[in-house]
Amino acid sequence: MLPYHISSAVIATMPARTEGVLAALARMENVEIHAHAGGKIVVVIEGTSTGMLGECLSRISLLDGVIAANMVFEHVEMEEVRSDDGRTDAA
Repeated sequence: MLPYHISSAVIATMPARTEGVLAALARMENVEIHAHAGGKIVVVIEGTSTGMLGECLSRISLLDGVIAANMVFEHVEMEEVRSDDGRTDAA
């Protein structure tokens, strides 16, 4: 089984730059926008490690127009590895 990390984050933006930040986030892999209003954006970031999530959040914090990007929650699930014949490791 492999760990799979899921995190939510809140991003505060300069209101005049929110649309540009939304566009940049939409182009990022493993990032999904869930809501935005009043210069705040809620995203979900997915990856295979906490480090991967942190690196993505760091890239987000450097986007033009971002005031702050803060991780709010992280959850780790264990994914079963499937072989080519569709069986899991436990089979």
